[in-house]
Amino acid sequence: MVYVISKQDGPRKEDVVAKKVIRDNWKTIDRLANQLSGGHWNDIKRSRNAPVKTPEEQRRSLLGYAPTGRHDEPRPYVRISANNRVVIVDEETSRQILFVGELRMGAEGQQLRLATRANGFFDPLSDEVQADLADLEGALIADEDGEERLKRLLAERLGFASSPPTATA
Repeated sequence: MVYVISKQDGPRKEDVVAKKVIRDNWKTIDRLANQLSGGHWNDIKRSRNAPVKTPEEQRRSLLGYAPTGRHDEPRPYVRISANNRVVIVDEETSRQILFVGELRMGAEGQQLRLATRANGFFDPLSDEVQADLADLEGALIADEDGEERLKRLLAERLGFASSPPTATA
């Protein structure tokens, strides 16, 4: 035996009657909801219809976060990363300001290779910076203290005092 179950077109009679009762009595339902919630129901309705006002400082920032206490000027320092890249970085934002070059292993040990076309870099240093650092090309980093001396020397040549970022609690 086969039972055929078909869906009726349109809403059920009970649903139509329920919607009609709610629509006809909406004012009473609304008044009761407001009375039972202690006026909170009308507050919710007003807040849904009110335009959202965004404070000026939130419009300027991402997700309502407004950075505070930042300096207008970057505070650069020299950093040698774990992959032997020598860069100038802003202390506050940790963003790279200038890529100086790399420490590459040579016959005598690690040597500084400036970011020039001759050394195979796509984005070379500007002519002014290359002129300031030209005599450091191929500088030998013989010991652990050599990296610190290189950082101080680069900072002096580029015109800022190199200080590693301070740890803040």
